[in-house]
Amino acid sequence: MRIWSGYNGGMNTVLNEWIERCLAEEPPRSKSLVMTIFGDAIVPHGGLAWLGSLIELLAPFGVNDRLLRTSVFRLAQEGWLESQRDGRRSQYTVAAEAQPRLARAFRRIYTAPHAHWQGSWTFVLGTDGMTTAERATLRKELLWEGYSVVAPGIAGHPAADAEALDALLGRLALRGKVYVVQAAQLPGVQGKPLADLVAEGWDLRDIVAGYEHFIARFAPLRGLLGQALPAEQAFIVRTLLIHEYRRVQLHDPQLPMELLPPSWPGAAAYELARELYLATWAAAEEHIFATLQREDPATPPLASAFHERFGGLG
Repeated sequence: MRIWSGYNGGMNTVLNEWIERCLAEEPPRSKSLVMTIFGDAIVPHGGLAWLGSLIELLAPFGVNDRLLRTSVFRLAQEGWLESQRDGRRSQYTVAAEAQPRLARAFRRIYTAPHAHWQGSWTFVLGTDGMTTAERATLRKELLWEGYSVVAPGIAGHPAADAEALDALLGRLALRGKVYVVQAAQLPGVQGKPLADLVAEGWDLRDIVAGYEHFIARFAPLRGLLGQALPAEQAFIVRTLLIHEYRRVQLHDPQLPMELLPPSWPGAAAYELARELYLATWAAAEEHIFATLQREDPATPPLASAFHERFGGLG
């Protein structure tokens, strides 16, 4: 197993120590790390990677050849990746069915939180025509999309993404089996305020703790990334940054700003992630592109959309 060995000299030594401590204290799970690297580094270069490239990219994180092979095999079984062989070599890409979901997830990561509340909620209501399995699958998928189960058979969100919801229902073949409604407070009737559904629907304490942990872990890198970084070192920092931010951000239900508790740490976490990404992305790209090209000289350069991340990379 190869583990990050660091560089010598100056401020890089402090950064090396931070990397080694980060990997020792909370080593990333290999399956999840593979998907982070696909979404952050491989998809912008066309989305294809030979196994040899994956082995090289994952090695600094302590993921050896055998563990990586097991991880990509399981991800393929779960429908996230698909592979094709060329003799003894294997190439991997994000499975067609998983591409929209992965794209939405990473679009959330790189986009500033800005949702505002219009005073209404979107509710998804199950019907008697649904099977038990369909109900369970829909509930699981809606929870993953940030919805809350506000009552038996009813899931709701105050800032629903209509396009993502329609795509979800289409993927599950449930468009004709659920009701999707938008509801607002009825004027003249003094019922409980709809804003109170947030406190009843979500326990945000774990998400707050996750953002605070992310900030505490990565804030010390401010001031360490102003110099020119070695390419592999920049790649490791950028990958750990997005991997950790992704872990907490994808559990965030993306509630409107007006419905969040005071001093919500999500905005500060985003600004920190943006600052550190801006400081590492270019040097990291040198390592990523060179690694992919060693196995496939036809690897395309960065897609133009990559530069739109975090409001613009310049």
